[in-house]
Amino acid sequence: MVTAVVGANWGDEGKGKITDMLADKADIVIRFQGGANAGHTIKNEYGKFALHTLPSGVFHQNITNIIGNGVALSVPKIAEELKTIEDRGVPAPRLLISNRAQMVMSYHVLFDTLEEARLAGKSFGSTKSGIAPFYSDKFGKFGIQVSELEDMDALREKVEQIVLKKNVMLKYLYHHEELKVDDIMEELEGYKKILAPYVADTSAFLWEARKEGKTALIEGQLGTMKDPDHGIYPMVTSSSTLAGYGAIGAGFPPYDIKKVVAVSKAYSSSVGAGEFVSEQFGDVADKLRNLGGDGGEYGATTGRPRRVGWYDCVASRYGCRMQGATDVALTVLDALGAWDEIPVCVAYEIDGKVTKDFPTTTVLKRAKPVWETLPGWKCDIQGIHKFEDLPKNAQNYVKFIEKEIGFPITIVSNGPAREDVIYR
Repeated sequence: MVTAVVGANWGDEGKGKITDMLADKADIVIRFQGGANAGHTIKNEYGKFALHTLPSGVFHQNITNIIGNGVALSVPKIAEELKTIEDRGVPAPRLLISNRAQMVMSYHVLFDTLEEARLAGKSFGSTKSGIAPFYSDKFGKFGIQVSELEDMDALREKVEQIVLKKNVMLKYLYHHEELKVDDIMEELEGYKKILAPYVADTSAFLWEARKEGKTALIEGQLGTMKDPDHGIYPMVTSSSTLAGYGAIGAGFPPYDIKKVVAVSKAYSSSVGAGEFVSEQFGDVADKLRNLGGDGGEYGATTGRPRRVGWYDCVASRYGCRMQGATDVALTVLDALGAWDEIPVCVAYEIDGKVTKDFPTTTVLKRAKPVWETLPGWKCDIQGIHKFEDLPKNAQNYVKFIEKEIGFPITIVSNGPAREDVIYR
């Protein structure tokens, strides 16, 4: 049986904590897409961690952690993260990396940085981690798969062709120093050494685990609104953020996914550019940003301030629908304890008409939020473990959102620690 933990919104919903928490009952945790351009923040007995590529099950010694073929594999980031957690007392995790995963190269990061600079004010708000150039190469059949490290002579021939193509763009579009084949091969030799202990046929491993009746969690990066097909295109990421892609990005049958936990924050936040109807600014945004999460709303990867806003029921309803949510985990409810009143976006007004349907980006640009204001609870709710023990207004807030989005909220997170959670 496979449970998917995915984002219902723009990412940054608190998926890391939910995965870390649910991992107690899992045998395997799999990262199935995305790269090191976003992070999962986890707080546990070892401390506070921001993971970028490692699966969130690495803090559990009984779990096999898998980086699937759908991941944009940044080898330096993997090495750095493994060293960081082990230096802080976490036992070395059981980690497998798919031999079909493809590697983010230094030139992908270079092209990402140069393109953002070229676009200037019309840029996509990239984290400059090389993600778009990586996926462009992958689907253009110029990517480098981990398995290709087995034959470095053949790989050199491929690298020669890659460098030939890349240097045309570097010279004539970006007016930048050209790549050298020997430099790229040296980079790949280093990656081969780092990856050697972890490389495996992970789809074969998962097939055997399936026959043995083992349970797996799959975790995605970002959320529905950043999906390249169903999100706020073009201000999206470059791989599918939906649970349905999990079977492809991990390598198991799609019918194995029995449960989809869509994670949604009790207010809204986003890193990067794009349409964000319920966004707030000024003092309200500053207050939300500095109360939110553990240590404020700042990107786990970039450190840059997240854009914040009130809860958007229209986007969340759509996000949960596209994910196929069987359960919703509502996170960071505790951050709203400082407010007398809490606005919630319940509909959009577009060209004078009110709708609860989430539109395409061209129409979304004209959308204005329709608000309903709920009373706050004005107290700290951390440490509460039963839903009925929450202040009445906090209970009503959860129930109101549940009714508006039409999906069951079965998990409520009311603090940063693993134990700060309420099951409904």
